[in-house]
Amino acid sequence: MAGSFLTADWRHLLFVNHEVDRALVQRFVPAGTELDLLDGRALVSIVAFRFLNTRILGVPVPLHRNFDEVNLRAYVRRKENGSWKRGVVFVRELVPRPAIAWTARLAYNEPYRAVRMRHRISMDQATGGSLQYAWRQQGRWHSVSGQVSGAPRPIDPQSHTGFITEHYLGYTPQRSGRTVEYRVRHPRWNVWEGATTEFRCDVASVYGVDWVTALAGAPYSAFVCDGAPVGISFPRTLPID
Repeated sequence: MAGSFLTADWRHLLFVNHEVDRALVQRFVPAGTELDLLDGRALVSIVAFRFLNTRILGVPVPLHRNFDEVNLRAYVRRKENGSWKRGVVFVRELVPRPAIAWTARLAYNEPYRAVRMRHRISMDQATGGSLQYAWRQQGRWHSVSGQVSGAPRPIDPQSHTGFITEHYLGYTPQRSGRTVEYRVRHPRWNVWEGATTEFRCDVASVYGVDWVTALAGAPYSAFVCDGAPVGISFPRTLPID
C-alpha cells in the first residue's frame, strides 16, 4: 500500500476478549486519548495471528517475512475536529525475532518483547477448524487456542465484533510524555463468531500480577477472523492540546 512504513498480510487472527476494571487499563491510556467503552464496558483483547509477506518500505527483510505475533491490547479514542477517532493501545506484544521487536520499539516505542514462538493452524474457509499460538517465556510454554466451525461471515461494523476489529489507529505513549499515532489500513475481515478457546498462560510472568484476575475465567467473547493485506503508516506525534 502506497505510503506505508510496513506492509504485510495478517492471517488467522484469534481474538479472546475480556471485560476488565477501567482502573486496570487507565494507566496504559496515552495522553490525548481516553478509554473507548462498549456499552460502558472496558475491554481488552488477546490477539494472536500470522504476519506474512512482511515488507518495510517495500523491501522484504530476509528471515523476517513470516512470523507470529501475540498481543494484549485495549481500546481508546480521540476527538479531532469534532469527530471521534478510534484506536488501540498495547500492553504487551510478543514476536519471535529480536530484530522485529527492536524495530518496533525504535520506530513507535511499542512494548514488544522477543520470545520463542510456534503455531499450529488447521483452518478451512468453508468449514472452520482450529488454531493455536504458543510462546516460551520464563522457562515454560504458554498458549492461546481456538476452535470454530462453519463458514465465516462479513463483519457488521455496528456489532460487538465490529467494535473490537474496526479500531484502525494505534496510539503509543512516548518517553517525552507525548503520544504517537499511526494508521492501520485493511479491508473489512470475515469472522467466525463464538470460538471455543483455551488460554494456558502464567499471566503473572507474561503480563504482570495485576492481570491475573482480569484474564482468569471465561472470556467476554471470542472469535476468529480470516485476515487480509494491511498497511501501517509512518507514526506522527500528536499536537499538545
